[in-house]
Amino acid sequence: MKVSLVIMAAGLGSRYGGSKQVDGIGPHHEILMEYSIYDAIRAGFNKIVFIIKPEMEEMMHRLCGDYLAGKTARDGSPVEVAYAFQDFSSVPDFYHIPPERTKPFGTVHALLCAADVVHEPCCVINADDYYGIDAYRTIYEELTRLPENGKATMVGYLLKNTASLHGTVSRGVCTVKDGKLQSVREALKVQLYPDGTLRDLARDESLAPDTVVSMNFWGFMPSIFPALREYFENFLRNEAGEDIKAECLLPVMVDQQMKAGKLEVSVLHSADKWFGMTYQQDRAVVAEELQKLHQRGDYPESLRG
Repeated sequence: MKVSLVIMAAGLGSRYGGSKQVDGIGPHHEILMEYSIYDAIRAGFNKIVFIIKPEMEEMMHRLCGDYLAGKTARDGSPVEVAYAFQDFSSVPDFYHIPPERTKPFGTVHALLCAADVVHEPCCVINADDYYGIDAYRTIYEELTRLPENGKATMVGYLLKNTASLHGTVSRGVCTVKDGKLQSVREALKVQLYPDGTLRDLARDESLAPDTVVSMNFWGFMPSIFPALREYFENFLRNEAGEDIKAECLLPVMVDQQMKAGKLEVSVLHSADKWFGMTYQQDRAVVAEELQKLHQRGDYPESLRG
């Protein structure tokens, strides 16, 4: 059975101050997405899809794509590698792109750009997050059980483990009941304070540390693509306008699909800790965590061996 890992890597990393997707952060200069790929392949995934900017293709081949082409999946098949490009060429003709706009249109647009290369159950992730070994095993098993239509899945994380002391972060704040996602809203300015308290600055309200949040670790069937297209086109018609920073986000789209009764989303939990880099100051912490994982034996000396 073909199951793909779809890595959203076209973001600009503006708050990080550089291309964090290709920052060699591991003990042997591994980039974060290499850990995701390694974990996914040993969990059973046999196809890797990179969503990138066109100008990143040569670099991505050099960093990951070329050596992956020689890898063998757990089922004995060769690992398939595919590329999708997130740029303005995929934006419908009816929308006039503001001349000042340089940013992509967000995660809905990113996944939609992969529609031509993803024809199987897929796990969709950010390139700059570490999700943990157990998360991939858990979502792989769930993806092999999902029906073709009407169901999706996600791995949820605790808010207290995903915020940064160095500035605000954006998180999909979830409501969960009986293992099912009830709602998800995008909190765009979540601040962690040294005493462990958390606050949604945009709403000026406190958030419980154990709040379940989405870190863009989604599991979809290929039937999601028509819904993505419809949602993205509605976003362009009604919300984007002349806003050069407007983004069309997966958590908001999933919430809309659930409210319309078109999608049911199971919420999975991982025994592992998430970590990632939003700000440059986060880098040292992430490097230390990865070093510990190598020393503990969770990863070999070289992920490419």
